[in-house]
Amino acid sequence: MSPPHFAIMLLVILVFGANFVAVKIGLLYLEPFLLLALRFIGVAAVLLPFLKWPRGRFGQVAALSLTLGVIHFSLLFIGMRQIDAATAAIAIQLQVPFAALLAAILFKDRIGWRRTTGMAVAFAGVAIIAGEPRFAGGLVPLLLVIGAAAAFAVASIQMKQLGPEPSVLVMYGWLALLSAPPMMLLSLWLEDGQMETLRTAPWQAWAAVAFQVLVTVFGHGSWYFLVRHYPISLVMPFTLVVPVIGVLSGVFILGDPLTTSLVLGGIATICGVGIIVIRRPRAMEPATKGGL
Repeated sequence: MSPPHFAIMLLVILVFGANFVAVKIGLLYLEPFLLLALRFIGVAAVLLPFLKWPRGRFGQVAALSLTLGVIHFSLLFIGMRQIDAATAAIAIQLQVPFAALLAAILFKDRIGWRRTTGMAVAFAGVAIIAGEPRFAGGLVPLLLVIGAAAAFAVASIQMKQLGPEPSVLVMYGWLALLSAPPMMLLSLWLEDGQMETLRTAPWQAWAAVAFQVLVTVFGHGSWYFLVRHYPISLVMPFTLVVPVIGVLSGVFILGDPLTTSLVLGGIATICGVGIIVIRRPRAMEPATKGGL
C-alpha cells in the first residue's frame, strides 16, 4: 500500500473507531431518532450533487435503506443510549459472524471449522462482557446493539447483491434521503420537544452530528476507494483496529470503565472476528467497519 493510501486508511480507521464516542456525545443532548434524522439530513445534503437515479436498482436501494438506515441505526442508537461506547464498539463486531452465518445459509458457503471456531470465540467474548455485574439490571441495551449487528449483517448481504452499481456516494446519498423521513416521523411520534432541543442544543451536539456526516462521506467513501484499489486480504485486517480505537476512545474521552471482563471479552471477540475476516466468505460484503 502506498504511503498516501496507508495514511488515508489509518485516518479512516481512526474516524470509524472514534465515532462511537461521537454517537455517545450526541445522545447526551439529542434523542436517538432526532440525532439520526439530523445525521441523514446532513449526509443527504452533502451527497445531493452526486445523486443519480439508480436505474433498475431503486427497489434494492429502498430495501437496504430500511434494513441499514432504519432498523440497524435505530437499534444501535437506542442501545447505545444506555451502554458505554467501549462495550458497543465490541458488541457491534458480531456483525461479522452474523454475516458469515447468513452467507452460509443463503449462498451455501461452507463455513469450515476455522470460521466456526471464530464465531464461537466472538460470541463467547460478548457473553463474557454480558456477565459483568453492571448488566445485572438488564441486558436489553446490549441485546439491542447485538440486534443492530445482525441487521447490519443482513444489509451487508444486500450490499453485495447490489454489486458495483450504484457507486458508494450515490448509494449512501439515497440511503440518507430515504432514511431521513422515517426517522423524522419516528421522532415526532416517540420523542418530544424537538424544536426546543434544536434551539438550545450546545455545540457538542452539532459537532457530533457533523462528525457522523464525516464518517459516512469521508469514511465510507475512502474505504470503498481503498477496497477497489487493493486486495481484500490486505484491507480487511485493518478493521480489527476499529473496536480497539472505540474502546480506548471511550475509556480516555468518556471515562468508560475498563474492566477485566471487558478486556478479556474484547480480546476474545476481536480474535474470533479476526479468524472470520481472514477466512472471509465470498458472499460477504467487505464494507463492515462497525456499522456506524
